[in-house]
Amino acid sequence: MQPDLPSGLVVRGFTPPLRLADFRLAAFDMDSTLINIECIDEIAAAAGLKAEVAAITEATMRGEIADFKESLRRRVALLKGVPEQALHEIWTNTLRLNPGVETFLGTLRAAGLKTLLVSGGFTFFSDRVAQRLAIDYTRANVLEIADGRLTGGLVAQAWGDICDGLEKQRMLLQTCAALGIAPSQAIAVGDGSNDLPMMGVAGLSIAYHAKPAVREKAMLAIDAGGMDDALAVLR
Repeated sequence: MQPDLPSGLVVRGFTPPLRLADFRLAAFDMDSTLINIECIDEIAAAAGLKAEVAAITEATMRGEIADFKESLRRRVALLKGVPEQALHEIWTNTLRLNPGVETFLGTLRAAGLKTLLVSGGFTFFSDRVAQRLAIDYTRANVLEIADGRLTGGLVAQAWGDICDGLEKQRMLLQTCAALGIAPSQAIAVGDGSNDLPMMGVAGLSIAYHAKPAVREKAMLAIDAGGMDDALAVLR
């Protein structure tokens, strides 16, 4: 029997409930998905450039700026000179987990799923969020810092310098392979256009308070309420 669903849920392409036991991995975007802010916009506020940077962020997440890497480089360059202390203040004073996130991840962990955070944001925040939520695997970008200030650049890592949509997808598939599972056994949760590649290969795609282009392609869209509302379709 199909369960009664919260009013803020939209289901496409499947009949709930799904068996949580059929999934072994859940991958999450961070900014505006696990957490309440776009970190780069808040960093820009410290430089007096929040409106300018936020406009680029919004256009990128809507899919109006197709090249995420170039978009991120442009925005990070504007952050040159911001003191590292601003990052600590954002973490302490501004960043919050979104409603239902802890309940949802706790339920997934209890069911034996591994968790993955894949972010076009920054390790300063993703490492701390992952630790707080006991997330198993992470991938994000590293802000370059020298003499206590952002340089306006990113630090290259072994896999590259920018985690864009294709890197999110690659990391999800790589993690599935390492776990010996099929992508159909993965859940992917996001809100922006750069989340669509990983959402497109997952067995269940969830759009959380997402941009229109994302919610229209997701199998489950949470348009109102907390992330734990997704549990209404998972048993």
